[in-house]
Amino acid sequence: MELAHSLLLNEDALAQITEAKRPVFIFEWLRFLDKVLVAANKTDVKEKQKKLVEQLTGLISSSPGPPTRKLLAKNLAALYSIGDTFTVFQTLDKCNDIIRNKDDTAAYLPTKLAAVACVGAFYEKMGRMLGSAFPETVNNLLKSLKSAESQGRSEILMSLQKVLNGLGGAAASCHRDIYKNARSLLTDRSMAVRCAVAKCLLELQNEAVFMWTAELENIATLCFKALENSNYGVRVAVSKLLGTVMATALMPKQATVMRQNVKRATFDEVLELMATGFLRGGSGFLKSGGEMLKVGGSVNREVRVGVTQAYVVFVTTLGGQWLERSFATFLSHVLDLVSHPRATQTHVEAVYSRRCVSFILRATVGSLLGEKAQIAAAKEICQAIGKQMKAVEAVVNDTSGENKSGAADIAASQHVMVCALQELGSLVQSLNATASPLIQEASIGLLETVTSVLLHPSMAARLAAAWCLRCVAVALPFQLAPFLDRCAERLNNLKTSPEAVSGYSFAMAALLGGVHQCPLGIPHAKGKMVVSIAEDLLRTAAQNSRLSLQRTQAGWLLLGALMTLGPSVVRYHLPKMLLLWRNVFPRSLKELEAEKARGDSFTWQVTLEGRAGALCAMRSFVAHCPELLTEDVIRKLMTPIECAMTMMSHIPSVIKAHGAHLKASAAMVRLRLYDILALLPPKTYEGSFNALLRELVAEFTLTDNSANTTTSLLRSLCHYDDSVLLGSWLQETDHKSIEDQLQPNSASGSGALEHDPSSIYLRIPVGEAVPGPLPLGVSVIDASVALFGVVFPHVSFKHRLQMLDHFAECVKQAKGVRQQAVQLNIFTAVLSALKGLAENKSTLGPEEVRKSALTLVMGALDNPNPILRCAAGEALGRMAQVVGEATFIARMAQYSFDKLKSARDVVSRTGHSLALGCLHRYVGGIGSGQHLKTSVSILLALAQDGTSSEVQTWSLHSLALIVDSSGPMYRGYVEPTLSLVLTLLLTVPPSHTEVHQCLGRCLGAIITTVGPELQGNGATISTIRSSCLVGCAITQDHSDSLVQAAAISCLQQLHMFAPRHVNLSSLVPSLCVHLCSSHLLLRRAAVACLRQLAQREAAEVCEYAMSLAKNAGDKESSGANVSPFAPGVSSRSDVHCRHQGVNITETGLEGLLFGMLDRETDRKLCSDIHDTLGHMLSSLAVEKLSHWLMLCKDVLAASSDMSTATPLSSGKDEEFEKKDEMDDDTMFTTLGEEDKSKPFVAPRWATRVFAADCLCRIINLCENADQAHFDLAMARSAKLRNPTNDLLVLHLSDLIRMAFMAATDHSNQLRMAGLQALEDIIKKFASVPEPEFPGHVILEQYQANVGAALRPAFSQDTPSDIIAKACQVCSTWIGSGVVSDLNDLRRVHNLLVSSLDKVQAGKGSSSQLYRESATTMEKLAVLKAWAEVYVVAMNIKKEAESKPKRAIKTTDDDDDYSTVDELPPDSLITLVQPELPTLSRLWLAALKDYALLTLPAEFASQLPPDGGAFYTPETIDTARLHYRNSWAPILHAVALWLNSTGFTCSESAEAAAIAGLQKRSTPINLNQASGATPSAKSLPEINKDRMHLILGVFRRKMKT
Repeated sequence: MELAHSLLLNEDALAQITEAKRPVFIFEWLRFLDKVLVAANKTDVKEKQKKLVEQLTGLISSSPGPPTRKLLAKNLAALYSIGDTFTVFQTLDKCNDIIRNKDDTAAYLPTKLAAVACVGAFYEKMGRMLGSAFPETVNNLLKSLKSAESQGRSEILMSLQKVLNGLGGAAASCHRDIYKNARSLLTDRSMAVRCAVAKCLLELQNEAVFMWTAELENIATLCFKALENSNYGVRVAVSKLLGTVMATALMPKQATVMRQNVKRATFDEVLELMATGFLRGGSGFLKSGGEMLKVGGSVNREVRVGVTQAYVVFVTTLGGQWLERSFATFLSHVLDLVSHPRATQTHVEAVYSRRCVSFILRATVGSLLGEKAQIAAAKEICQAIGKQMKAVEAVVNDTSGENKSGAADIAASQHVMVCALQELGSLVQSLNATASPLIQEASIGLLETVTSVLLHPSMAARLAAAWCLRCVAVALPFQLAPFLDRCAERLNNLKTSPEAVSGYSFAMAALLGGVHQCPLGIPHAKGKMVVSIAEDLLRTAAQNSRLSLQRTQAGWLLLGALMTLGPSVVRYHLPKMLLLWRNVFPRSLKELEAEKARGDSFTWQVTLEGRAGALCAMRSFVAHCPELLTEDVIRKLMTPIECAMTMMSHIPSVIKAHGAHLKASAAMVRLRLYDILALLPPKTYEGSFNALLRELVAEFTLTDNSANTTTSLLRSLCHYDDSVLLGSWLQETDHKSIEDQLQPNSASGSGALEHDPSSIYLRIPVGEAVPGPLPLGVSVIDASVALFGVVFPHVSFKHRLQMLDHFAECVKQAKGVRQQAVQLNIFTAVLSALKGLAENKSTLGPEEVRKSALTLVMGALDNPNPILRCAAGEALGRMAQVVGEATFIARMAQYSFDKLKSARDVVSRTGHSLALGCLHRYVGGIGSGQHLKTSVSILLALAQDGTSSEVQTWSLHSLALIVDSSGPMYRGYVEPTLSLVLTLLLTVPPSHTEVHQCLGRCLGAIITTVGPELQGNGATISTIRSSCLVGCAITQDHSDSLVQAAAISCLQQLHMFAPRHVNLSSLVPSLCVHLCSSHLLLRRAAVACLRQLAQREAAEVCEYAMSLAKNAGDKESSGANVSPFAPGVSSRSDVHCRHQGVNITETGLEGLLFGMLDRETDRKLCSDIHDTLGHMLSSLAVEKLSHWLMLCKDVLAASSDMSTATPLSSGKDEEFEKKDEMDDDTMFTTLGEEDKSKPFVAPRWATRVFAADCLCRIINLCENADQAHFDLAMARSAKLRNPTNDLLVLHLSDLIRMAFMAATDHSNQLRMAGLQALEDIIKKFASVPEPEFPGHVILEQYQANVGAALRPAFSQDTPSDIIAKACQVCSTWIGSGVVSDLNDLRRVHNLLVSSLDKVQAGKGSSSQLYRESATTMEKLAVLKAWAEVYVVAMNIKKEAESKPKRAIKTTDDDDDYSTVDELPPDSLITLVQPELPTLSRLWLAALKDYALLTLPAEFASQLPPDGGAFYTPETIDTARLHYRNSWAPILHAVALWLNSTGFTCSESAEAAAIAGLQKRSTPINLNQASGATPSAKSLPEINKDRMHLILGVFRRKMKT
C-alpha cells in the first residue's frame, strides 16, 4: 500500500500486483492524492499536472466502482482548481462524449457513471468558470436521464444537483428543463432515484422562484405521490423538500423576489396544502381541498407520516422566532387536523393521527423554543383546551336536542384534547420547576382548565387530562398532595356523576403513579385516604346501576395505584386488601357453578370488570411490593387466582348466553390473569398448568379469534442487530414514534392510554414520552406469549410434544394471511419458550420433542415472509443452545449446508444462511468449530452473488455473526474475508444500503477478531491494518447514515487496538460534522466515539475540532457556502447547526456538546455527552481554566427568564431596502437564515444543572493540581512570572457569582447544585488570606453574596431537601471563621434561628406537602447545623481562653487596621447561648430516636408505637438514613454541652425549656417514659441516663 502514496500513480507497482488487488491500489492512491493535493506546493502540482490529468482521465474508462469514481471526480476537480485550467474544457468534452455514447451494456456502465460524476464535481468546484459550457452539459445529462437505468438515473440527478449548486443563479435558463425532467422521477420505482430527485429539486428551489410560486401546488401533489409506498429514506428526503419549499413560499429567500414582485403564498394557503397531504387518500388527488376531503377511502399512512415530517421541516426552516410569533395560528391548524373526520375514520387511524400531531408539536415546541417561549406556548395550549371544553359543555348541557352534530363534535374533540393535553404535560415536565409561573398565575388557570377535562364525556380525554396532571405534579412536587386532596374532595362531592367518578379516579391514580418520581414523596395519611375512598366506591357500586361500572372500575384502579407507593404504605392495608380480593370471586367451585345460571348481561359486565380490576390491583401489588410476598400471602392470593382460572372455562357459555359485547371484558380478565401469573413463581400454580396452557395456546393460535391479530413481541425476542435484514423494521431514529405505525405487525405504534387505564399509574417504558399500551386484542396475545415462555420450562416433556405437534397442525390448517398471522404468533411463543429454557438452564427434552420442534422451525426457514425466516433462524440458534449436544448441532448445520449447495431461490438461500449465523451466535466458537470452515466458504460464495442484494445482505450478516462468535478461531479466515469485503465495498452500488451496512458490520467484527495484534509491524498485519483503514474510508464516505455509523464504530475499534494508526486530524472533524446529523444513530455513534477518544486524547480532540471552526470561518468569509458538510435544515438540530454546529465557534467542541444537551432527548446519547464532557474536563480544565469557567458561566448566566432570542430590530423595513441594493447572490433575508446568527435557545435547566456540577468538579481538580490555586499571593506572583498562568483563586468572584446564580434559580435541582458549589467554595477558600489586608481572608468581601444566596432557601415554600442543604451551607459559613463582625454573622445566624422555630413546632403541626421523613430530614439538618456551629463556637472559646487577651476592633468603621480584628472569644458562643436550653433537649431527643432506630430487628416490637421525637413509625426505613447522616455532630455537641455545664443544667433553665416544649402539639419525651411527669427523676438519675445514651450510641457506631 505504501507504493500507492505518491503524487503520480506508480504504474510499475500497479502492473506488478494481481488483477484482484488493483482496484484497492488505485483507490488507495486516490485517497492519498485527495489529502496531498490540498497541501501540496502549487508549482509541484502544475509541473506534473499534464501527466496527472492523463492518469486520472484514463481511470474514467477503466470501469471504476462507486467509491473510486466519487474520489476520482473529486481529485480531478481539485486538480483543476489548484493548477492550471487550460485543459478543463477538453476533459469536460471527453466526459460529455462518454455520456453521449450509445453503448448500453452493463460493462460500459461504470465508465459512463464515472464521467457523470466528474461533470458534477467540476461544476460544484468551479461553478461559473465553466458557465459557457453549461447549457450543453445540462442538455446532455437530461437526454441520457431518459434512457438510463436506475443507477444511472441516481448518478445523473446527483450531478445535476452539483451543477445547480456550483452555478447558483447563473443556471436560471435551464431551471425549467431540469424541473420538468426530474419531477416525473419523483415517483420512480427505485427508492434511491426518488431520494436523488428530492435532493436535486431541493437544490433547485434555492434559485428557481417558480417552484414555490406557480408550481407550488404541483410540487405538493408530486411529493404526496412520492410518499406512497416509500421507504424511510424517501420519506426523510421528500419531507425535507416539501417542508423547505413550503417555508420558502411563505418567507421567500432572494432579494430578486422583492424586485420581481412575486405573489407570495399566504400562511393559510400553505397550511391548507399541507393539510390535504395529511388527510389524503390514495392517488386520486383533487385540486380543491374541500371536494377531496369529502370523498371516502382511507388515508395513506405513508403519506401522512411523510407530511408529518414535512411539517416539522417547515417550522424548523422558518425558525424559533417565527414559531413563537405564529404559534396560536399554527396550533389551531395542527389541532384541526386531528379533529377532521378523514383523520379519525377508525379508532386505530385516530390514534395514528394523534401520534402524528403530537410528534409535530413535540419536535417544534419542544426543541425550537426557549423556556420563556415554552411557557407562552403552554398558555396558548391551555386556552385552546378551555375553548374546546366550553364547546363540549355546550353540547352536553344542550337538552333541547337542537345540536344535531353534537355527538360527532364530542367524538372529534376528544382527539384534539388528547394531543393538546399530552403536549401541555410534556412541556410542563420538560420545564420542570421553571414552569411554576404557569401554576401561580391565576389568569392562566392551567389547573382549572385541565381539571375541567376530567368531566369530558370521552374516556380518552379524561385519561389525557389525568396524565397531564401527573406531569404537572412531577414537575412541581409541592402540588402533588394538594392535587390529591382536591381530586378526593371533588370525587366525594360528585359521586353521582359517572364521568366525575371515572375522571377524578383517573387523576388520583395518575398522581399516585407519579409519586415515585418525586423524591420527597407524599404524606403517609394520603394512602389511608385513598383506601377509604376506594372501599367506599366498591361498597356503593351495587347501589346504583347507572354508576355500578364506573365505581367498580374506579375503586380497583385506585387500589392498583396505591400499590405503587411500595411496601412501607401497603403493609398497613394488606389484610384489608386480601379480604377484598377474596370477596370478589366465588368462595367455592359450587358457587362458581351456580353463578353461571344467574345474572343478566349488565351484571355480568360489572362482575367481569370488577374481577379484571381486582386481578389488576393484585398484579400491581406483586410488581411493586415484592418484599411483602411471604408464602402465606402468596397462598392467600392463589385462592382468587385459581378461581379466576377455573372461571375462564365458563366464560364462553356466558358470552353465548348474554351477547358478544362481553368479549372485551372477558379478554380484559384474561389479560390481567396472564399478567399476574407471569410475575408469580410457576411452582405456585403448577396444579393448573393443563387448563392454563390450553387457554394460552388457544389465545395465540387465534382458535376463538376471527381477526388475524399478530403479537408485537417478535421484534424484542429477535436480536436487535437482525433489523438490517428486515428493511421495513426500522432502527431507532428521531421519527420512531410515528414511523412505528408503518411496521408490519398488528396495530404497531397505535399505543394509547385508553387501551388500558391502569397504565396511567405504571412506570413509563424507557424511551416513551407517554405510556402507550397497545389495543386489548394485541395486548392479550402478547401477555399469553410472555406467560407461555415462563410456564414452558416447567411443563412435562409429554405436554411439550403435544403442544409442538398442535402448533404444526394449526399452521397446516390455516391458509393465506391467516396462516402468516398464526405462524408469527406461534414462532414468537416458541422463541419465548426457548428463551425461558435458556434462562432456567433446562433442556428441550428427548429426541421426539426435538424432532417436532425442528420440523416446525426448519419449515419456516423457507417461508417467503422475511420476518418469519428471521424468527426461524433465531429459534434454531436458541434450540442449539438449550439442547447443547454436538451431534444435534452437526445435524442442523449439515441440513443447511446441503440446502445451500443445491438451492437457487432467494428465499431458501437467505433463510439457511441466517440459520448458520444463528447457530454460531448461540453455541459460540468452541461448540461450532468443526463447521467453521464449511460455513465460511459457503457464505463467502453467497456474498458474491451480485444478482440478488438480498442474498448478499443475509449472507454477509451471518458472516459477521460468525466472525463475532468465533473470536480467535477465525484468525485463519481473516485475509480472504477482508479481501471480499473490500472488493464488495468497491463494487456494490451505494443504493444497496443494507449490503453496505452488513459489510461495515463484517469489517468491525474482523477488527475485533484481530484485536491488539493490529499494533504489530509484520507484513501481514500491516496489510490487514491498511485494508481495514481503506474499508473504513469507503464506508465513511457512503451517503447512508447507518453505513457511516458502522464506519465510525470500526474506527473506534481500531483506535482502541492501534491508536497510532488512526488519523485523528481527519476523524475528529468528521465526527463533529456528524453531531449535527439528522439521523439519531449517526449522532449516537459520533458521540460514543468522541467519548472514547476524549478518555485518552482530550487535548488533541479539542484542537482538531477547533481546526474545523477556523476552516469554516475562512470559507464563510470567502463567500462560499457555509461548509461543504453543512446539512440542510432537516432536523431539529440543524438550524442550530449552521450557527454553531459545523462552524464550531470559539467555545470549541465542548461548547457544541453543551448545546447538544439542550436539544437531545435520547438517554444513551445524553449520558455519552456527559461522559465526554467529563473526560475533557478532567484532562483540560486545570490548564484551560478561564475557558472552562467561561463556558460554565455562559451556560449558568442564561437564567430561566431569558427570552428565546433577541427581539427583531425595529428598523426592519429600512434594512430590506438597503439589502435590496446588494448583489442578489449573497443576499438572504429569511427569518430562518437570521436565526442562525442569533443566539439559539438559551440553555435549559438540565444543562445548567450539569454546568453547576462541572463547576464543583473544576474546584476539586484544581485542589489536586496545585496549592497556588488556593493562595492569592502565590497566584499573583505566578501570574507576574508568566501571564499565561491561570489560577482558580483569581476567578473567585466568578465562582461566587455562578454559585449565586444557580442557588437562586427557579429550578430546584439547580438550586441544590448551586448550594453544593457554594459550600465547596466556602470550604476551599475559607482560610485563604487577603495579602493586602493582613489578618483578613479573601472571602470576607463576599459576605453579602453568600447571605443573599442562602436567604431564598429559607422561604416558606422551599422543599425540605433544599432547606437541609442550605442549613449545611449556613453551618459551613458560620463555622469557617470568615466573618469577623457579629452583626454580619447575624444575617446568616438568623436564618438558622428561624429554622429552629420550625423544628420546635413538633410533628404534624405544619401543613404536610411531603412524606413525613422529609420533615425528619429537614429538622435533623437544622439540628446538625446548630451542632456544628456550637462545636466551632466552643473550640474558638477554648482557644481564646488559652491565649493572652488582644485588642478588639471597635464598632465604628474607621480605616485603622493596626489592631488585628478578631471575634471576641465568646462572640460566636453568644449567638448560640440563648438557644442552648432548647437545642440541648432537641439534640438529646434526636440521639434517643437514633438509639432506638439502631436497635436490632428483634426489638422492633418494643419501639414506641407512635414514633419518636422526629420520625413517624410509617417512615422508619427512610428516616434511619437521615439520622445516620447527622448523629455524629449532634453527639459531639451534646458531649461538649454536658461537659461545659458539668452535667448540672440549672433547674430554672430546664423548667423554662420544658414549659416551652409542652406548649407544642407533640411534646418530645426525652428522659421519661411516656405519661410520667418531668419531675419524676432526680438530676443524678437523668445524668446517668444521658451518659448511657451517649455511650450506647457511640459504642454501637464503633462496632458497625
